[in-house]
Amino acid sequence: MVTQLPGRDKVVALTFDGCEAPNAPALLDPSILAVLEAEKVPATFFVTGLFARRNAAGLARLAETGRIEVENHSFDHPQHMERLDGPRLRRQVAETDSEIERVTGRRPRFFRFPAGNYDAAALAEVESLGHTVVHWSFASGDPARGVTPAHLTDWVLSRTRPGNILIFHVNGRAPATGAALPGILAELRKRGYGFVRLDEVMK
Repeated sequence: MVTQLPGRDKVVALTFDGCEAPNAPALLDPSILAVLEAEKVPATFFVTGLFARRNAAGLARLAETGRIEVENHSFDHPQHMERLDGPRLRRQVAETDSEIERVTGRRPRFFRFPAGNYDAAALAEVESLGHTVVHWSFASGDPARGVTPAHLTDWVLSRTRPGNILIFHVNGRAPATGAALPGILAELRKRGYGFVRLDEVMK
């Protein structure tokens, strides 16, 4: 399970979770998409199958830019996939693979467990399906209630180190992220950081 990029280059990977659970529809956050387009930075989106289905047109456009890769975050975001039996867990992964491939034309290589919850058996099941599990170097906390853009910016910049995998949320439930992102990107560039997609550095 990966929480840090390989190598010693002064780069970070921006990752955004697109979570959707049953009876909780979620849409792509336009404020985040606007920043990623304006800044022309690469990023990796981990989306659930439900989210991919609801946001198919938007994700297809993002994938076509060549800057955004779309990866697997389960089908309907069960908080504890380690509690699922083998067939149900494999179905969560396989159905999302199919949904993302239908939308983007590309089959996912990476997987992220909902809420970061897993055990050795769940990890082995996902890896047996050919996926590398990728989590994050530290939690940004961007969905937390009441978090401000200033706090999010200060927190992320105080913690970021070379090779970090940064996590944010693009499912419309992290209102500070779109406002904080330009300042975070500008300061990281000022400090000499570059930005990479996971598939560019994890061959």
